[in-house]
Formats: sequence, structure tokens, C-alpha cells
Amino acid sequence: MYSSAAKVDGQGVGSAYSELIHLLEKHYPTEINLIVNRFGSTDISHFHTIDPQFYLYTFSPRSGRKIGYVHFLPETMQGSLQMPAWMLRIFNSYMISFYKRMDAIVVVNPSFIPKLTAYGIPEEKITYIPNFVSKKEFYPLPQEQKRHLRTKHGFSADKFTVIGVGQVQERKGVFDFIKLAKRMPDIQFVWVGGFSFGKMTDGYAKLKKIVDDPPANLKFPGIVARKEMNEYYNMADLFLLPSYNELFPMSALEAFSCEVPVLLRDLELYYSIINGYYEPAVDIDEMETKIRQLKDEPVALDKLKQKASAAAAYYNEEHLAEIWRDYYEKQAKMEH
Repeated sequence: MYSSAAKVDGQGVGSAYSELIHLLEKHYPTEINLIVNRFGSTDISHFHTIDPQFYLYTFSPRSGRKIGYVHFLPETMQGSLQMPAWMLRIFNSYMISFYKRMDAIVVVNPSFIPKLTAYGIPEEKITYIPNFVSKKEFYPLPQEQKRHLRTKHGFSADKFTVIGVGQVQERKGVFDFIKLAKRMPDIQFVWVGGFSFGKMTDGYAKLKKIVDDPPANLKFPGIVARKEMNEYYNMADLFLLPSYNELFPMSALEAFSCEVPVLLRDLELYYSIINGYYEPAVDIDEMETKIRQLKDEPVALDKLKQKASAAAAYYNEEHLAEIWRDYYEKQAKMEH
């Protein structure tokens, strides 16, 4: 396994990587000899990030069969990083070149398959394996604990609470999250996450100004340790991700796993992976309408909570553990 995602806190890529490491160590401690970030002779090299040193290692005969985990494409990076157009072109070209070096590709969303083939990667190399979340790390807490957790973390115990999770960047729809907070002063809004890439973050200056001085009903606790995230999800009456571009949002899966009702921007790329488990909204006006409806209609909110619970049951780790074992076995056989 090769990844540098864990070096930068608050990234979904890092969460997905950590989940897979824990899954394999838990379910196949003796079947799979797992070595992390150490170059050597191996049957399979699984690359989670596209670091230059990993790219160079793909030319070594010791690297075995090379699997690339595609968490992003050039089009999904728009609105994430601020860099000159020429630099972005070089970065995007390098990204595709890295994927083309792979013997096999894993995507977390089937909508990526035609996009990768358009870049010249054969479809037979590509496999869709969804993300998943461990119930050991993300699980629902008793209802009576919500008030206690809110007080513990410095929030109002009684207000209807909407929580968003992710890097503070334009692509994640943070500006819409801020506008919604301003429109609904009677509701408590919390965005958990920070500027993982500092000043390179797209929209950094404008976002930093608001993060430093938000409306009274909006809080930015910053990047929170992964082990504390379960408490933040459980504080929520509703999870909202107004993101404009995602692959398979780990934050939505984590919210599902905590059985928190989920409201997402209505993006086509969600249809093939989590359709039916969340409430969609096309724009900020519809988000406002639906938040108010869910606040005022406990039955509708509970129905959405049940959908979250169903999603958590579907994307369970036991099922995904079998899928990954079968995939690795197949790849190992192809190498030999």
C-alpha cells in the first residue's frame, strides 16, 4: 500500500485509505501480508495517491502488479486548488500519465469509467469498488447524548443543528452553507473541517475571512481528529453536504453510519451509488425549504434517518472485505 493522504488531515482520500487498511488488517491478518509505504519486492502495489516517488517506483520490476485507486480526475479538481493554468495543465497531464502506468484501476464511482476510457485507459482494466465505513468508528449514540455532546463541544443544546463535513473550499459548497446559516438564524450550523491545503485552497482569502468571523449561528471548529468525528456527526439533526463535485463522499457514508439524516446537492454522480438514501436539493433555495421542512416535520426527519440506516447496512465492511479479497486474489493470479 502506498499513500501520502494521511499526512494531510481532513481529506476524504485519507479516510478511505485508513478504512481499507483497517479492513484488511482486521479480516485478513494472515492471508494478506500488508506492507505500508515501504518499497520492496511484492506481488501487488496498490497506489492511493499519485506522488512522484510512487510514479518512479512503477518502473521497478519489483513493484509487481500495479493497482491505481482513482479518487479524483482533472475535472473533479476544479474549485479545489488555486494554481496557474499552465501548472494545472502539467498536474492534470501527470495525473493521467500516472493512471496509465497502472495495470489495473479501481474507481469509487462507476460514473468515472467512461471518463477514464475517454483519457485512453481500457475499460477492461477498470473495476468499481465502493467506499465503506467501519461501524466500529462511526456509529449512532443514544438520543439523550446529543444534548450532552453539544454542550461538551460548546454548542447550543436545544437548537436544530445542521452539520457539514469536509475541507473548507469553494468546491464543497461552503459559501452556500454560509448563506444558509445567514438565512436561518434560528438554526445552528456547524462546518467541521479546515484548509487542508492552506493558501492553495481555491477561494482561500474570502473563505478565511468568514471562518475567522462567522455569523453567530455558524461555527467552524476546524480540522477535528478522526476519532472525535463520531461525536460531531451524532450532534447533528441533519447532515448537509452542498458540494458541487464529489466521487463518493466519505462524509456522507460516515453520516449514514451514524444514522444521521442526509441532505445533498442533487448531483447525477450520486445516482449510481447512493440514490434513495438521501434527500436531494438542486440549489440553495431548495436546501433552505427542505431544511425548514425537516426541522418542522419530525416524521419526515425520522423517515430520512431510516434511509441513512439502510445505507449503512448496505455499505457494510464485511461485504466489502470479501470484494477486496477476491479482487486482490484475481490481481495476484494475473501477475503470475
